[in-house]
Amino acid sequence: MERLLLGVDIGGTKCAVVLGAFGAEVYERVVFPTRTDLGVDHTLGAIGEAIERIVATAHERDATIVAAGVSCGGPLDSRRGLILSPPNLPGWDGVPVVRFVREKVGRPVTLLNDADAGALAEHRFGAGRGAETMVFLTFGTGMGAGLVLGGRLFSGSIGLAGEVGHVRVAEDGPDRYGKRGSFEGYCSGSGIAELAASTVEERVASGERVPWFDGRPVSAEHVARAAFAGDALAREVFGVSGKYLGRGCAMLIDILNPEVIVIGSVYIRCRELLERSMLAEIERESLSRSRESCRIVAAELGEKIGDVASLCAAMEGLNG
Repeated sequence: MERLLLGVDIGGTKCAVVLGAFGAEVYERVVFPTRTDLGVDHTLGAIGEAIERIVATAHERDATIVAAGVSCGGPLDSRRGLILSPPNLPGWDGVPVVRFVREKVGRPVTLLNDADAGALAEHRFGAGRGAETMVFLTFGTGMGAGLVLGGRLFSGSIGLAGEVGHVRVAEDGPDRYGKRGSFEGYCSGSGIAELAASTVEERVASGERVPWFDGRPVSAEHVARAAFAGDALAREVFGVSGKYLGRGCAMLIDILNPEVIVIGSVYIRCRELLERSMLAEIERESLSRSRESCRIVAAELGEKIGDVASLCAAMEGLNG
């Protein structure tokens, strides 16, 4: 009988439940909006219904699900199987998601921070294949890191290793984690939007015209479109973000001496806007021998990473 895995990827905007193989092939996928406005029970109900569909599909294939994995943004208590109030999941306070999924599947369930699960996915099936020491930076709505040290996931004493978004990289700047100038403040979709909004506000107040600003809230995607079209101000915003991305990478290079840093999401789409200032800051800030031994690459899995990450969480549970 074929042995398969079930993965649950929980995000602030959408959730996915997948049926997949140990080689990360996805055979069935159910996707639906998270709808945090309707509360935890609504989303858990939708996850439960999707799990039932996935289990039925496995039976139709004459396959058995041997383990399940849940990938979700932190903070989490992975050991106790709890989601602990992630900023993108308001109201998810101590949600026993592992118990919920285990009751639906009847198999072992492993909960991992999405950065940790993403690191496993890129290490096993993406840009970090073969590396003994790898850092994965999410660079999405927020900024987190997954660490692979000595070929294995490193999560720290209580599962909170890799919270690099919390680190202050400047005395001032966009506010995240209650800190102005944090890594996530400069290097996340939400941080870029805030940085752009404050920059535009200053320029407009001084009488400068900003062609792409129409008074509505600014998004990172909005700024990226203007930057790719050649707008100098938008390119300046990404240059600042790239500088602090480089500063954060330099710190990781000097502390961990990784073979590769894999960067996802915004970096994949906007590499040409970020790379020059990022590399200049890494050159300026990091130790030369450590820098020369480290590759900085874009994540390879792209839009598949959430699915593969949740399957890797299931595999990690079996391997642990």
